[in-house]
Amino acid sequence: MSRSFDMLRERSADAATGWAVATAADRIRAVFADAGCSGWVHARRCDGSAAEISVGGWDRVVMASAYKLLVCVAFFREVDRGRIDPTDRLTVDPADCTPGPTGIAALRDPITLSRRDLVASMMTVSDNAAADVLLGELGLAAVTDLAAELGLTETRVIGGTADQHRSLVRDTDTHSTAEAFAVLADNDEAWTVSAYDPAYASATTPADMTTLLTQLWSGRVLSTQSTEFVRSIMRDQIWPHRIRAAFPHRDVVVAGKTGTIGIIRNEVAVVEFAGETPVAVAVFTRAARADPDLPVVDAAIGEAARIAVTELRRPTS
Repeated sequence: MSRSFDMLRERSADAATGWAVATAADRIRAVFADAGCSGWVHARRCDGSAAEISVGGWDRVVMASAYKLLVCVAFFREVDRGRIDPTDRLTVDPADCTPGPTGIAALRDPITLSRRDLVASMMTVSDNAAADVLLGELGLAAVTDLAAELGLTETRVIGGTADQHRSLVRDTDTHSTAEAFAVLADNDEAWTVSAYDPAYASATTPADMTTLLTQLWSGRVLSTQSTEFVRSIMRDQIWPHRIRAAFPHRDVVVAGKTGTIGIIRNEVAVVEFAGETPVAVAVFTRAARADPDLPVVDAAIGEAARIAVTELRRPTS
């Protein structure tokens, strides 16, 4: 949808504060421009109200590791249906796993742990190996069916991290994932790879992701026990450099899931102020530079979330 249509949606969503919401959207666009990235944002309160903030919120964007949130919810749907025992134990050999800097892939020896702990590793440290093991057990259809049941009409997961890495190696004509990422980090080359294109990669919209988050926080998607477990592991995510960095207050809890691949940096989260209605926010970016570390873009994600959440804050009634 066009930005002008976004502005109309923002103003009509909350007539009493329409102009303030429009100003927030302009400020968010300025944050992304200053950071040298394109950005897409959607935010809404977790109380079913119509108020929302959108900057390209209905545009399709690359999910990167944010897809792991869908895998997590799909897993606990199967637990609630009695099809999976979350305490069953698996032995996983890192040598057979998807590469990654965290979790199982960073280990040297086979490890035995419960399926529930695999989910925790996938969500708290964005463990690529754990995610692919879980997706392999669930099957892609379970994730696809979940998206359809929850009305996430623009969300499509086409595979796991291993599939994503294979596409990078193919598109860069390299021999390994490490070589592919090294090539993509070269600012002297402009690479067009399928992992950066929502037409070919696992994709969603910011609005779909806040829909998922608000439904999860409402308790309508999972059982009470499973809902609280998912919330707790999202609150335990270790990455402090994006949305959490924008809310460095003792009485604020951020429950999130990041996503990163090359020039793509994202985070979806629920921000919880004490005594206030939680706010779901999804921020997706695509940087102009290919540097592996771009703190200015990470900071922009946090600032965009802060602006959006601030406009929607309301005390619980």
